[in-house]
Amino acid sequence: MIEQRGSTEEQGVADLARRLLAADTGGWTPDGMRAVADLLGWTWDGTPDRPVLLTGRPSGAARLRPVGTGEERYVDGESYVELAVPLASAAPDAGSQAAAFRAAREELTTALGTPSVLGSYGDMGPFYDSGPLWGAPFVRWRGRPDTLELRAGTSGPELVLRPTDPAENWFWRQGIGEEHSLSGFFGSNRDRANAGLGFPGGWTARSWETVTRSLGDFLGALPAEATALGIGFGMPFYGRTGSGAPLLFDVTCGDRLAMGCFAPDGVDPAALGWGTVAEHPGTASVWSDDDPVWRVDAGGPGEPKGRALAELLVATARAAGVREPAGLVIGGEAEYVDGYHVRYYGLGLPTG
Repeated sequence: MIEQRGSTEEQGVADLARRLLAADTGGWTPDGMRAVADLLGWTWDGTPDRPVLLTGRPSGAARLRPVGTGEERYVDGESYVELAVPLASAAPDAGSQAAAFRAAREELTTALGTPSVLGSYGDMGPFYDSGPLWGAPFVRWRGRPDTLELRAGTSGPELVLRPTDPAENWFWRQGIGEEHSLSGFFGSNRDRANAGLGFPGGWTARSWETVTRSLGDFLGALPAEATALGIGFGMPFYGRTGSGAPLLFDVTCGDRLAMGCFAPDGVDPAALGWGTVAEHPGTASVWSDDDPVWRVDAGGPGEPKGRALAELLVATARAAGVREPAGLVIGGEAEYVDGYHVRYYGLGLPTG
């Protein structure tokens, strides 16, 4: 169990989460949040425009985020859009960060039940924030009027209480169709808490360079994020060519990322950079037989070279006869991940 010490007692992450969920935030006004701080035994400090709450936790003070220019379009009377509490610090490498997040997630899931929402913010979180370089996973217990979230912070996992509507309003309004208007991926399950949850429209990649960038960002962080979230991905990619839409790739990821290639005749995978199981023996546990023949073991958290992997996929797709980005299609099977329906907003590729 990850432990933290408040002002009067030792308090685990699960107990802290329960107390945050039970708190009356009073419309997220200054008076309402001062009452929450008093209830939790925390000391109000900082400046009027950037208050902090001294919790006594070794991982640092809690932070209130006031409504500013990046948030004011999405609120309805709230003075703050989140209360973020650091839970633990971890070494900066992807493996350590993912392990710290996973430990907190497991404890919270035991206490609160399965999260209703999970995903990754990619390089752009609510109100245009950027996430950590190793990955930006989050899990969420959606509620009304407030939602509790575990997210990746700058030095370790953070527990975030926020009013539900502003962040969801921001998310919905990013579905404007411009390249990179949304990033990461978003998964929801059939929990009743998700009633009324809206999903923005996505965007479409207009160039192979855009595909390379978006795929590179996604693949580079995927093992760390999958490890943190405790889920596994199986993603077939099909290519629309003049002769149909054959299966081109199988991307699979749990604590390691592996990619398989089903190259059509006329394509030389070895020349493009693919290897066999002899060169990538770690893939034997993913594909036990000789199909696919061509493979890459990209490694675990922090190891994949996202840009290089994306360049390999794009070069192979184009060699196979895929003429435009819209011709590279994510198989519909990829949308179903461990009980969640996942939308891959950050890729800009069609799903079918």
